[in-house]
Amino acid sequence: MKTLTLLISAALLSTAVHAKTLEFGDAVDMTAQVPLTTLMAEPDQYLDKPVTIEGEITGVCQKKGCWMTLTSDPAYPDLRIKVRDGDMVFPVSAKGRKAVATGTLKKMEMDIEQTRRFLAHQAEEQGEAFDPASVTEPMAFYQLVPTGVQILAP
Repeated sequence: MKTLTLLISAALLSTAVHAKTLEFGDAVDMTAQVPLTTLMAEPDQYLDKPVTIEGEITGVCQKKGCWMTLTSDPAYPDLRIKVRDGDMVFPVSAKGRKAVATGTLKKMEMDIEQTRRFLAHQAEEQGEAFDPASVTEPMAFYQLVPTGVQILAP
């Protein structure tokens, strides 16, 4: 009976821990909020400016938790939120939850070889296959370098 009680208590505690809002870095600045669809429609207008965005977490770095991707509308690409390894560690279990992040938008432009290495690294982190020959053009993408992130309770 004690074992059953302990198992139930552990399950309830685990649920409670995963159900709370998680905070990383500084406080999120809601006065700088820009809808993610607006930001992704014209990202160059927001480069190097502080912004706060909100969206659903669609992916998280499997190895170090150093990045996650957010989306709010399937018509636009996901926005990557990237920190230096160890600065913030986003839990893989956050996938599917909503997040709010304040930071600076950066444009990342790569040549063809950098693109292949980047995509190969991402595929490796996610445990997916990758064919370097499939990359025929260099890539540019945007990412938010956050100062503060909240992963909201479900």
